[in-house]
Amino acid sequence: MKRAALLVAVLLSACGPIPLDQAERQCLDRARLAQQPRGEIGVGVTSDGKAAGSFEVNISSDFIMGRDPSAVYDMCVYQKSGLAPSRPLYSFPEWKG
Repeated sequence: MKRAALLVAVLLSACGPIPLDQAERQCLDRARLAQQPRGEIGVGVTSDGKAAGSFEVNISSDFIMGRDPSAVYDMCVYQKSGLAPSRPLYSFPEWKG
């Protein structure tokens, strides 16, 4: 019985809010995807001389819906941490909006 209670407590704690700084880092990526799709293209040659390639595109529903990246960031941080962001999206040096 104690094991089951411990397991339930662990599982429920995984659903709880995360620290604000961690939420802000995670939500910065979501805001980037709301701004524009991201992708990767890879081209190369295999060891037996054949051409090889890869292609990957990430498009978020926030981008498709035309949502403001700053609003997406604010909402995401609040959902993950239960707190308002400590600073606006546009104040991050790595944000190129």
